Amino acid sequence: MIASAPAPGAPHGLLAKVTKVIGETDSGTAVQTEPATLNALLGDDTAKGAVPVDPSSFAVDKLLPDVKVSWSKAGDVHAGPKGATLPLGSLRLDVSAGIPTAQGAPASASASVHGFVQVAPQVDFAYGGTGTDAPPGSAYLGVSGDWTSGWAVEGRAAAATGTPLRIPFAKLHADPVLQVGPVPVVVNLDLTAYVQISGDGRVTVDVEQHLKGGFKAGGAFGPAKGWTPVSSADMTSTPVHTSVTAAGNLKTALGAEASVGLYGTVGVSADLAPYLRGEASGTVNASSDGAGAKTRGAWGVYGGVDLSGTLRLQLSVFGTPIVQRSIPLGTLNREWKLAGGTLRAG
Repeated sequence: MIASAPAPGAPHGLLAKVTKVIGETDSGTAVQTEPATLNALLGDDTAKGAVPVDPSSFAVDKLLPDVKVSWSKAGDVHAGPKGATLPLGSLRLDVSAGIPTAQGAPASASASVHGFVQVAPQVDFAYGGTGTDAPPGSAYLGVSGDWTSGWAVEGRAAAATGTPLRIPFAKLHADPVLQVGPVPVVVNLDLTAYVQISGDGRVTVDVEQHLKGGFKAGGAFGPAKGWTPVSSADMTSTPVHTSVTAAGNLKTALGAEASVGLYGTVGVSADLAPYLRGEASGTVNASSDGAGAKTRGAWGVYGGVDLSGTLRLQLSVFGTPIVQRSIPLGTLNREWKLAGGTLRAG
């Protein structure tokens, strides 16, 4: 059996069974392998832990020009423009970008989003073995952490196709290693941060929100039920500024897609999407401070969070029965009102 931490030739770690020794080469012994499972290696061992991911270990691929990366870790070590002010173990991405305006909007119309995502992620792993030739009695794999974000949307934005438009602005990858006795268990974590826009292009907004909380997404295994999804998101927000002009609707999200797996396989994928939603009916020009209201109509601005995801068949790397189909995590949605009202002619 081979269980290796990330190394040249196996950047995401390696879990394999040697089936044949081919011979000696200039660089070492050549062998033929086939995929292995954790139960064959760990047997009746048990392990459980939540391991924070070192923010400096992330490889970051910036997908838009104006993206800034900051992080902070123990030992007063930090990097980036916001690094010195971040909580230990946190990674922050700041973004500023123009977003598509509505078809037929005047040339002077524009829309933009400015904001940041700050996350302190950890990988959650558990294994309760019953022997090398039997499925484990229990298992868990997931990602969780603290989340803080703030963003502002200005202008008359719309998705060009009428469906939500997702704009990724950074991809991150890390391979934290959990040591179970002498065995390195390699967890692969990928995050893609994005802005998502949907709307009819008729409403003009100037909204800003700060949001903070925690999240968890993963899969738990037990002999009776097999793999079952686990998901939660507990977040609160503070409206900083809100105004809506004209009738229509607009929804913007500043979120992240996450995938977590073992030794290069994807076992759990999740999509965390905190959002702002503004809508108005009638002919409305309104602001959260109550000043300058004109004509009749109703308006509202809402904050919320969506969490969804999937358990995938590659979870069989634990030595559990193969998942015959992907299992949805289910969609979790929470929404709260930030500001709004019914207005008479001003």
